[in-house]
Amino acid sequence: FRTLSTSDDVEDRETEKGRLEEAYEKRDRDLDELIVQHYTELTTAIRTYQSITERITNSRNKIKQVKENLLSCKMLLHCKRDELRKLWIEGIEHKHVLNLLDEIENIKQVPQKLEQCMASKHYLNATDMLVSAVDSLEGPLLQVEGLSDLRLELHSKKMNMHLVLIDELHRHLYIKSTNRVGQRSKERGRISSLVKDASSVPLMDVTNLSTPRKFLETSQFSTPGSASMRETSLLEIKEDTDLDPEENSTVFMGILIKGLAKLKKIPETVKAIQDRLEQELKQIVKRSTTQVADNGYQRAENLSQENQPR
Repeated sequence: FRTLSTSDDVEDRETEKGRLEEAYEKRDRDLDELIVQHYTELTTAIRTYQSITERITNSRNKIKQVKENLLSCKMLLHCKRDELRKLWIEGIEHKHVLNLLDEIENIKQVPQKLEQCMASKHYLNATDMLVSAVDSLEGPLLQVEGLSDLRLELHSKKMNMHLVLIDELHRHLYIKSTNRVGQRSKERGRISSLVKDASSVPLMDVTNLSTPRKFLETSQFSTPGSASMRETSLLEIKEDTDLDPEENSTVFMGILIKGLAKLKKIPETVKAIQDRLEQELKQIVKRSTTQVADNGYQRAENLSQENQPR
């Protein structure tokens, strides 16, 4: 149009108009040819664009709906906040009540389990069980009136538990350890009765016996007399319910001391050992004297029988 308007005469404008119309027709033919050649691709592109547009529109609608739902939930939660907090607190209270009921059920079985542990002499398990039960009864379960009798019973057992442990400790310190010496002496005596010269066989050899003092001086504690190593060893002592608790006397005494420590009765234990020390040592001397006299009498009898003619 700009070219037509700048032409000088009508002939030039007509010529230019014809040329432009011919160019437009050529362009239309070329466009039609291109559309025919790329019809499939063009159709696919239009469909794909239409599908993408529909998906975007659907996504926008869904996002709009989600936003509306979130706002609605926020409003509802804000309105129900106090009720939800009340339900949450009630859930915590019910869970705590269930835990207390389970603890009460376990504590009711403590006397029976305690009696079984005491009968089998598994004192460390019995002490742990008793201390834990008394702490619960005097702590979280203090306001439970139905457990008052059980509380008194277990508290009484806890107050007297250390007396049993102290008696067992004294038995292993003074009686069982000397019984091992006596047993070895009897074995020596039987050997001496079989040999011709009985005087050449020693009656008693206690150098290799494991006493509590020798146990503390062994290589089990890298530094003899080290308090920290002794404490570590005592903490590492565990009670095996499948084995005889008195099989190892030293370990058994360690278990007893650990149980007394859990009962917080170490001062009473030390005082009891000090008070009974003289009496127990006198009993050891008395038993040893009787044993030596009996062994000497038996040896004299054996010698007299050997000297009798057939």
